[in-house]
Amino acid sequence: RGDLEEELRHYHPRGVEIVQAFVDGINAYVAAALENPDLLSVEFRMLGIQPGFWTPEVVISRHQGLLSNVGAELRYGRAVAVAGPAEVKRVATFQPSNPELTLDPAINTDHLLRNDILRLYNAFRGSVRFQPEDVLPEYRRGGGDEALIPDSELMSAGELSWDPARDMGSNNWVVAGRRSESGFPLMANDPHRTQGAPSLRYWVHLVGPGWNVIGGGEPVLPGISIGHNEQGSWGLTIFATDSEDLYVYELNSGDPDLYRYRGEWERMTVITDTIPVRGRAPEIVQHRYTRHGPVVFQDPEAQVAYAVRAAWMEVGGAPYLASLRMDQAESWEEFRDACTYSHIPGENMVWADRNGTIGWQAVGIAPIRRSWSGLVPVPGDGRYEWDGFLPIQAKPHTVNPPQGYFATANNYLVPPDYPFPEAVGFEWSDPYRWLRAVEVLESGRRFSLTDMMALQTDELSLPARTLVPLLEMLEIDDPVLDGIRDWLLGWDLILDRESAEAGLYVAWERELRGRLYDLQLPESLRPYLRSVSMRRSLGWILSPDGAFGEDPVAGRDAMLLSALGTAVGDMVQRFGPDPEDWVYGQEGYKHILLRHPLSRAVSAEWRDRLEVGPAPRGGYGLTLNQTSMGDNQTSGASFRIIVDTGNWDRTMGMNNPGQGGHPDHPHYADLFDLWARDGFHPVFYSREKVESVVGERLRLNPGS
Repeated sequence: RGDLEEELRHYHPRGVEIVQAFVDGINAYVAAALENPDLLSVEFRMLGIQPGFWTPEVVISRHQGLLSNVGAELRYGRAVAVAGPAEVKRVATFQPSNPELTLDPAINTDHLLRNDILRLYNAFRGSVRFQPEDVLPEYRRGGGDEALIPDSELMSAGELSWDPARDMGSNNWVVAGRRSESGFPLMANDPHRTQGAPSLRYWVHLVGPGWNVIGGGEPVLPGISIGHNEQGSWGLTIFATDSEDLYVYELNSGDPDLYRYRGEWERMTVITDTIPVRGRAPEIVQHRYTRHGPVVFQDPEAQVAYAVRAAWMEVGGAPYLASLRMDQAESWEEFRDACTYSHIPGENMVWADRNGTIGWQAVGIAPIRRSWSGLVPVPGDGRYEWDGFLPIQAKPHTVNPPQGYFATANNYLVPPDYPFPEAVGFEWSDPYRWLRAVEVLESGRRFSLTDMMALQTDELSLPARTLVPLLEMLEIDDPVLDGIRDWLLGWDLILDRESAEAGLYVAWERELRGRLYDLQLPESLRPYLRSVSMRRSLGWILSPDGAFGEDPVAGRDAMLLSALGTAVGDMVQRFGPDPEDWVYGQEGYKHILLRHPLSRAVSAEWRDRLEVGPAPRGGYGLTLNQTSMGDNQTSGASFRIIVDTGNWDRTMGMNNPGQGGHPDHPHYADLFDLWARDGFHPVFYSREKVESVVGERLRLNPGS
């Protein structure tokens, strides 16, 4: 990306020194481990490899930054090619609701549909999938082991993209002192990422000249991305920012490294590279770049190529690293200035300080598109150029809002008159987590830390509040089903792990969403739009259209009843005829089992040592306690923090399953049981409090 020193000083004025010191510390351990292999965790032995030495380039070149949206862009482009813009808008959910989706006539839609255009891009961004042959024989999964674990349960802790159609997301909020019991502002954050073992986040208390900051980051990065210092606290959730575009080029028939740009032929940059491969000869590859970015697919015969333009390739593209500046902010103004350096990922940054200020600033590098939405591929011939980048402080923000709180949950928070919609994004999470948080925060009472813990783990389903009352109006001839309807109508709408009503409701909701998908989406769209939002689904149910038949209301009601009957039959088959046995969090239903990246590859004995769980769970992807939509929780809040700015020692937190990275370490999974019960642990800050609970000391003597 250019000059390394310029890059490192983007993140902090002393970025060169900070990152080098961080790398030196890692390398000191690597050197010791090479001398004494017993210091390595078991994964190195399983794979028969040794760690390499780090450089500053390693720190800034990881791109597990929850980026968007080139994958969705290709899917939307293909959907438009087969069904047209109007049909895509009817079934997809965009905010603002009427983006431009028309494909430029210069794009070869047949080629767009036929080819695996993003194979290389997805390989670059995707998680490693270890296979049995990757590990040494003494650790390897044998033919007698259980069936392969589904890919859906093997998303690594470094899940690389954020897709609002999936059940990932985060919550945060800040509460003004006039609404708290202590009289000081509160800050709560629970970022939702892939659940796995070992833990993704890592608690750190960094103390030194000019530093006294505590919170969570990721082990591969210096600094604290979520936490507090002596003056203020901050947290983050994803703010949809479209930082990628897929460009389509016409190639020269005689020379496929020439592409048309502004009426002329322009030559790609070609870089030859050597990739060493264990056990065979190195691979010689050629990387091609247009003026917009790396070429991900080239078809000389069809005279078409595709490249990804990515704003994260600009200086400052290391995710979360600009939090180094936030770690030393002592006021809202200083924090907001630090936010201007936070390019990746797009985030809702919230702030609360002991002087009484609360605020929100959206961050993330955002290209300005003057003539198109960024939701479908465009020609790379010069007619679709970015007009620079939106200044981060021009992204949506507020300070000391009149309602006395501000909450975010990956939902649409852009003001209706915002002048740069194409510079942020059109794809947002369903609003139900945010609506539930606002419902509670708007109650008018003063909140305690206990209230904040209860809200982070709240499992009331707002979609259930809409759907369940619809059963009351249905005419049911079957007395058994009629009794079950009445039983469900008496439910408190909370997806508690011990609730049998919750078990039936989730089965019914899943059946309804599947039927609505089949009813409303034509076959041609299904390869490209693999799901529809709950918001769209509820809209179809509340305002039934001709898809339900000549009498849409009657057709809708018939579907509600038939889906309920199917859900009841499913529960009977799975758990028996007694509804009291349909408990949501029982074995075989809603649970969590923390998979390890090597789970697929190792023997059952070793898999049991690497994995953590199982444990019963409640909630689902649309509750504040976000536990994903499937039976096995694969995403959600592994890390939590709640701060009372009036007393830093009252901070509460969690990090699932524990701090340790080595599977045999006592802190590898010691927090799992408490986390699974939706518990928290204290996060002491003052020297006195920290010294009162010391369990172990490790003294490092550099240079000795």
